[in-house]
Amino acid sequence: MTAIRAKIESRTLTAGDRLPSIRSVAVAMGVSPSTVVEAYDRLVAGGLIRARRGSGFYVAATALPPLALAPDRPLQDRAVDPFWVSRQSLDADAAVLKPGCGWLPTDWMPLDALRRALRALARSGESQLTDYGVAHGSPALRRILIARGAEQGLELSADQLLLTASGTQAIDLVCRFLLRPGDTVLVDDPCYFNFRALLRAHQVNIVSVPYTPTGPDIARFEAILAADRPRIYITNSALHNPTGATLAPQTAYRLLKIASTFDLTIIEDDIFADFEPEPSVRLAALDGLERVIRIGSFSKTISASVRCGYIAARADWVADLVDLQVATNFGGPNPLASEIIAHILAGGGYRKHMEELRGRLVRTRRETAERLRRIGIEPWLMPRGGFYLWCRLPQGCDSADVARAALEENVVLAPGNVFSASRSAAGFMRFNVAQCADPQLMPILQRALK
Repeated sequence: MTAIRAKIESRTLTAGDRLPSIRSVAVAMGVSPSTVVEAYDRLVAGGLIRARRGSGFYVAATALPPLALAPDRPLQDRAVDPFWVSRQSLDADAAVLKPGCGWLPTDWMPLDALRRALRALARSGESQLTDYGVAHGSPALRRILIARGAEQGLELSADQLLLTASGTQAIDLVCRFLLRPGDTVLVDDPCYFNFRALLRAHQVNIVSVPYTPTGPDIARFEAILAADRPRIYITNSALHNPTGATLAPQTAYRLLKIASTFDLTIIEDDIFADFEPEPSVRLAALDGLERVIRIGSFSKTISASVRCGYIAARADWVADLVDLQVATNFGGPNPLASEIIAHILAGGGYRKHMEELRGRLVRTRRETAERLRRIGIEPWLMPRGGFYLWCRLPQGCDSADVARAALEENVVLAPGNVFSASRSAAGFMRFNVAQCADPQLMPILQRALK
């Protein structure tokens, strides 16, 4: 009975599926057929399965519990739960300081370009304002992405590219396509906390590899693949979240060689690509999209309100992913969002916006690092770009305690163990340098450290 329940709860067996025959279960479990009959009869009485005369036993339509997040054991303190920073940041009012959030302030975004794109779209054909989008997503935006990929050494054909509702939805679609409950997935330690949150929703086992200033620890990476045989590995190559590190070429080559040996699929989240001063190595470009799937979006550089992501992958996988997106979203991403982003990327103003943004972040990153050092908080490294600083707190400070204390003074922080599957980052904190300008912040941090 326990074995059957486990298969139903893990969705290995779903509503309407036929259960194995009594004889086959008896042989597989080393018990008598009468024992299996008794177990099946009890499950029927409990409403979990039902019998069909002359046909066998089937999973009942009411057997499946609602899909829920897999428990994150051991039960984590809410201050270091993977959802904690998201909930606090998204729900905070305008008066709350958010150095732990993952987006730029409103006045750092290309507001004029957004307004121009909205006006242009309002004057466009009526079908763009009312119809579903095409299954692969906006042809105009896909053409732009193909050209941008070529600039980075990634040759793409139209059938290798799919637009999605967001970068997060892109990863979710790939996980739906490749994973089943109980599979194992490898992430970096530390990694973007929403990778962990999303994977919990897919009810998979999460293992992690230590991340270094040049990429994952390759010796540990190979050992984990040999021992745990994960189905996929999710990572950022450029301006890694939260550390800001950049994957070194030699690490990338060794990583791909090991992945090939163990038939590992890699999801490369490239959302921070445009923040780099010069492009660094990309797994997708080196691999040619054989076993690497590239994910991206523009929520960090254009707008988190006008969201659109993309998936670049093998053509046969993209064909299946298109069908999956139609089944779960009926069509591609919001066509209005896609056209707004295409309009902004097609104009010369986007490149100028990013040049100015990178320069502004260089100054802000340096100034924020210096202010943090004065109160005993030391950056792990100085990133080449982006807006995150992964920092070590003074000896003996637990970042969860610091985050709790700061929240009492209306400051949302991002404690280290939010990002760590192994919970080994209690002494670290991620700071968004663009959200650290308020003069009240450092005194509040200093009090929270005590």
